[in-house]
Amino acid sequence: MSQFQKTDLKALSGDFFTRLGKEWMLVSAGDAHSFNTMTASWGGIGVLWNKNVSFIFIRQSRHTMQFLDSNDYYSLSFFNGKMMKELTFCGKNSGRDVDKMKETGLIPVFDEKAPAFEQAELVLICKKLYKQPMDAGCFLDKELPDRFYADNDWHETFVGEIVDVLIRP
Repeated sequence: MSQFQKTDLKALSGDFFTRLGKEWMLVSAGDAHSFNTMTASWGGIGVLWNKNVSFIFIRQSRHTMQFLDSNDYYSLSFFNGKMMKELTFCGKNSGRDVDKMKETGLIPVFDEKAPAFEQAELVLICKKLYKQPMDAGCFLDKELPDRFYADNDWHETFVGEIVDVLIRP
């Protein structure tokens, strides 16, 4: 991934509320032989267990789930509000059914940990630390399960330690 340079997480600037909620990200896992990516707009960045971490939420039905389950690392690729058409496609279409790279022109790049995308402005490489299925009984706001999980397609929560921060020079 020579088009990126490593930097320290503390060097990052910007609003992660905007990056995640409005500009979205691609969550990717796998290797050069087999990988998948999906668009996500729910997640977070923070500190847990004295580590800099990301929080992602992936529905059990998503094709990307099998890649997250079978790999130790995942990446979060950010595009600074560019490529929204491509990210929309990756969110609405499954890698089971279509070749997302062919359809969008996204160019995957690989290191020994996780795939990312040449067009990204920022990539966080994360090592999985924790996974937990969401449970209807744990919701304090009892309206949320009916609103977001009426079809019983629950999210799984992943916490990953941010081990590499890659930026476009």
